[in-house]
Amino acid sequence: MAWSWRCEDADGNQVEPEGLSAESFLTQGDAETWLGETWRELLDAGVDQVSLLDNGEVAYGPMSLHPEE
Repeated sequence: MAWSWRCEDADGNQVEPEGLSAESFLTQGDAETWLGETWRELLDAGVDQVSLLDNGEVAYGPMSLHPEE
């Protein structure tokens, strides 16, 4: 299995954040750990939300990267 994140703007359009390469992970846990470590960088790079993909199919999301108010 290959797990990855699809980065999106607020309208759901896919974006490629500058300076951050697309990652692929062997496990869901590894993918979620990576997101926990890099979400602020993604937000600073213009990513508003992400969806977790399992072999190209949405496992869950979109999930906002903006802190709850």
